[in-house]
Amino acid sequence: MMPRVVPKSPRWGYCYVMVAALLWAVSGSSAKFLFHQGISPFQLVQLRITLAAVCLFIWLFLKNKSLLSISRDDLIYFLILGVCGMAAVQFTYLFAISKIQVAAAILLQYMAPIFIALFSVIFVKEKLKKSTLAAIVIATTGCWLVVGAYNLNVLSMNILGIFSGIASAIAFAWYSVHGEYGMRKYNPWTVLFYAIMFAALVWNVLHPPLEAFFHAHSLLEWWWIFYIAIFGTVLPFGLYLEGVNLIRATRASITGMLEPITAGVLSYIFLNEVMEPLQLAGGVLVIFAIILLQLRQEFDDKAPAMIRAGKGITTGQPKVDK
Repeated sequence: MMPRVVPKSPRWGYCYVMVAALLWAVSGSSAKFLFHQGISPFQLVQLRITLAAVCLFIWLFLKNKSLLSISRDDLIYFLILGVCGMAAVQFTYLFAISKIQVAAAILLQYMAPIFIALFSVIFVKEKLKKSTLAAIVIATTGCWLVVGAYNLNVLSMNILGIFSGIASAIAFAWYSVHGEYGMRKYNPWTVLFYAIMFAALVWNVLHPPLEAFFHAHSLLEWWWIFYIAIFGTVLPFGLYLEGVNLIRATRASITGMLEPITAGVLSYIFLNEVMEPLQLAGGVLVIFAIILLQLRQEFDDKAPAMIRAGKGITTGQPKVDK
């Protein structure tokens, strides 16, 4: 009889997402810098996602080839996850950053927990715990304060940028929920690789194949491009899925709201930007929401790691449930 695999403590899930938030916080400002250098959102998405796919493939091939193994029956699932999830998230978020303030783009994308909660209630028929619902409201309010949304003049913003930001929240929510489904049978890094691979393929079809690589870029620009590909894509998305694997999409997306707080701290350290009292209060609210989620640390039987453990699955071969 195959021994039952015991998943890590849910606390690890929160840690993984917190590190992902730190990495995402830096990559958003890095992308804005590259836009100012003349790189378009289309080009940056192609550069980012293509390099991420190649680097992740090499890493998995050298570390554990079995993580590259999937069932042919699941190719359609991964194709849809890559195109409608990963590719859509990458473009809509970067396009929003190119049109409106980074803070506003972050705020709009972090509407994702609301969409995830609505999906769970309407389509999955799950009943949200009062603590989770309270955490969503508190964290969303805190994020609104942290990014200084009370000072943002919405009417003066680019309309396409606003719609793109909302679209990024919907795409990220969809990616989180359907990525969770895939991890019921597959390792998080397997799910991530095929999502990125199909996203890279579609972006090299929508945009002339490898066109962005043939432009002249300075050494500094290439540094930030590689940073965004590895430390802004592969690592944070991988760690985020590791988090979803243990604490599920709703809790992980709320915890990810630490990103604007991290960005504020980094701006204070490196740019001497001082956060206003309301922004500090917002940071406290987000942290309180995350603590609220962790008051009960029991394992969630519906978390992908628990489902795979119950079936004795480590890398995953069976067909993904639709």
